Amino acid sequence: MPKPAPGEPRPEGAGAEYRIEELAHRSGATVRTIRAYQDRGLLPRPERRGRANLYGEAHLARLRQISELLDRGYTLASIKELLEAWDTGRGLGGVLGLVAEAAGPWSDEETARTTRAELAESFGGAPDVAEAVAEAMELGVLEPVPGRPDEFLVPSPAELAVAVELHSAGVPLLAISNHLRELRGQVEHIAARFLDFTTEFVFERYLDHPPSDAEAAEAASLVRRLRPLAQATVDAELARAMRTLATRYVRHRLAAIAAAARTGDPSDDGAGPGPYPGSEPVPLPAMTVRAVRALAGPDGTAGFIAAAADREVAARTMDALAARHSPVREPDTPVREPDNPVREPDGGGTMAGDG
Repeated sequence: MPKPAPGEPRPEGAGAEYRIEELAHRSGATVRTIRAYQDRGLLPRPERRGRANLYGEAHLARLRQISELLDRGYTLASIKELLEAWDTGRGLGGVLGLVAEAAGPWSDEETARTTRAELAESFGGAPDVAEAVAEAMELGVLEPVPGRPDEFLVPSPAELAVAVELHSAGVPLLAISNHLRELRGQVEHIAARFLDFTTEFVFERYLDHPPSDAEAAEAASLVRRLRPLAQATVDAELARAMRTLATRYVRHRLAAIAAAARTGDPSDDGAGPGPYPGSEPVPLPAMTVRAVRALAGPDGTAGFIAAAADREVAARTMDALAARHSPVREPDTPVREPDNPVREPDGGGTMAGDG
């Protein structure tokens, strides 16, 4: 891969160099704000190389740190005092290195570019492409290219490819963006739990005091080691869950189709009007299901079986509690037999229980 020319933007990471416009785009600050931070002494001056002023990863990390401190309510004056304390005390290089490591890419994907015309072609000229592009920019799936309104950066080409495939399979674009929005919230919760977990057992000793450069460098090394574990864990658990749930789902739907074919009722899944909240398929003897259906009707089959099972579980629970508090039973005390939740109809066509 050819080495970028001086001043040409490089991927984020060690050795990255930016002109001020690129630094502004990546940091979210404006060019005017960056220059104001330099005038206030919050941001180091860029490196002068020929006729170009070049900024590095440390500049980007400090801009992000300033933004984070502003979000926490610090004033620029207090931020300057904090940064000066670091610079004159332990030094800020190691800390900024740790921040840069944490803020670095967490996947091997490289940012790609696309155009509005290419997006329209990829999605088959769907009428809602313009609205979907706006949604994608809001979600960060697409990022605008400064000065080029019809060009976009694609931080995750794989994520965009998933959207293209889902749309070609028949999923509307806005449904895809809504699903991504919901999924992102769930994934961010998983990420937060992983960070809490690793902080408690690994990083707390580095973050409960201002770390030295050596400690910050050691923590940054641990971030590099642990970074792939988060994705590997999620990948493995997602694969396990998809295998389990997809198999269960397909079996349930096929059983519903078979039941509808037997009864001629498209809504009949063999166990009543449909799965109850939190339900899961349980194989039952066909003779039992037929007997209950004959007694309670198709709409009451599932409810009857569930109620009978609940009754039996409650009875056994009460027996266990009574036995626990009455270890010695009188000889003439009859032993209660378990209820039979489902019994074949007798000659009179009724299903008897205990009462």
